[in-house]
Amino acid sequence: MKTFKVVETFVSINGEGKKAGRLAMFVRLKGCNLNCSYCDTTWANKRNAKCELLTAPQIVERIKEAGVELVTLTGGEPLLDENVSELIGSILMMPKVEIEIETNGSVPIKYYKERDNRLTMTMDYKLPSSNMEESMCLENMEYLKPWDVVKFVIGSREDLNRAKEIIERFSLCQKAIVYFSPVFGKIEPEEIVEFMKENKLNKVRFQIQIHKVVWDPDKTGV
Repeated sequence: MKTFKVVETFVSINGEGKKAGRLAMFVRLKGCNLNCSYCDTTWANKRNAKCELLTAPQIVERIKEAGVELVTLTGGEPLLDENVSELIGSILMMPKVEIEIETNGSVPIKYYKERDNRLTMTMDYKLPSSNMEESMCLENMEYLKPWDVVKFVIGSREDLNRAKEIIERFSLCQKAIVYFSPVFGKIEPEEIVEFMKENKLNKVRFQIQIHKVVWDPDKTGV
């Protein structure tokens, strides 16, 4: 039976995106194909990172035991696992359970485009300060659903200008829900809000990572 490299599972509040503030069962898979300058889960991406090999039924059982109706599948980059569609399907077979997939924007999402609205893609677009913008899979912009999220993690004024360009180029606010979120400690939130006001970004939403306010910013498992 296929197994998945799971570095941690835990229940917490969802820290960002349209489901922010809700209780969620986090399932973090090992490994990532990017190396963003501000990554706060580098430990989960290392080859020697400790992990459990769990089958889809075993993961589903943990979700049932948690009694939480929102599952956040994250990483690393969860869509790198060639069998992840099996895991997603198994989770969606659970009644009332919603699933959010946090993806870094470099892996094609078109294979999941025929999904119902219980599955949400929260997709990053990596800006210049991440040092990973060249890895973005631009065709993903075609497959976004109205209930999906595009998240721009902002670390500089250059990032703000680039985010505006991408939003306009792909008409993102007409396709999905768009968020600006500051890199913790790199840019003042006020600067982002002022930029939104100056440029009349009426459909963009500003958000701070809630879990970094509730707990220590470097704390894991939350």
